[in-house]
Amino acid sequence: MTTPAARPEGSPSATIDPGPKEDLATAAAILDRLQASIGREVIGYAPVVRALANALLANGHVLLEGVPGLAKTYLVRSFAGSLALSFRRIQFTPDMLPSDILGATVLNPKDRSFEFRPGPIFANVILADEINRAPPKVQSALLEAMQEGQVTIEGQTHPLPRPFMVIATQNPIEQEGTYPLPEAELDRFLFRWILDYPSAADEVTILRTRGDVEADGGGAPVVTAAELERLRTLPGQVFVADDLFRYITRIVRGTREDPRILVGASPRASVHLLNAAKAAAVLDGRKYVIPDDARDFALPVLSHRVILRPEALTLSLQRGGIGRTAESIRTVLDEVLARVDIPR
Repeated sequence: MTTPAARPEGSPSATIDPGPKEDLATAAAILDRLQASIGREVIGYAPVVRALANALLANGHVLLEGVPGLAKTYLVRSFAGSLALSFRRIQFTPDMLPSDILGATVLNPKDRSFEFRPGPIFANVILADEINRAPPKVQSALLEAMQEGQVTIEGQTHPLPRPFMVIATQNPIEQEGTYPLPEAELDRFLFRWILDYPSAADEVTILRTRGDVEADGGGAPVVTAAELERLRTLPGQVFVADDLFRYITRIVRGTREDPRILVGASPRASVHLLNAAKAAAVLDGRKYVIPDDARDFALPVLSHRVILRPEALTLSLQRGGIGRTAESIRTVLDEVLARVDIPR
């Protein structure tokens, strides 16, 4: 695999300055600070915290999926509380309207003029709690916001704050009272992260530390707005060798060639996997991407962008196991990854 030192003098990449070493060291230190701050309140979710930090640097959104009681909401609140950013929680319910999220144009009784009243979507970090409890019409209200960082109300476009990040939680779609998210909205999420039950040791720690706590705690932010602004520029300056571009392409195209997959991942999945890999390099304090950066995040980037054939799902159900559809997709994607040669 081509290394950063081997870049040709005349190539566009040769003029890129990956940033001072102290910036990359700061990125790794900030991840440690987030892990320590959140780990005091939420037990056993270090990989999820890393994924959330990765998405923040990559300008992405995250979907957290798991059964009720896994502290999904508490995890997001702790993550947002560790950042010097504005935060709003939106509880999705079956009787919601799009205006409950985006806002609406209303009549001002003082001067008899119409004015825009922004909804809770106008914040840096949005917790879309139990997003699949709301019907598709409400879910689709997030499409423009997540893709373009703006909302349009009655022909008027209103920009959202920057950075803008949606972290949605959902219960498995097999449960009652839920609406599956449409494919177009799923594709807006950088990651779909499946949360499993904690280990026995983590569950004992939860009982020791949280069993007698009546209210959620909250400390001061551990990451300043200035640090975030600088860090978010670093992924765009990370060097990516040609071998890595081809490696990511082969992974995504492999989902379109597997006979068990009805609909494979789109080119947007390739872009998102590349962005995730760049952010992973920054969080590790590196100026360049390595294959593990892409491989480690391939499953959460691709799992919600493929649709299995019915016969593949039927075979999985016959074999049993947890997660049903999610477990079937994980198995297929693991085999797709295993068939792709890793650059050396």
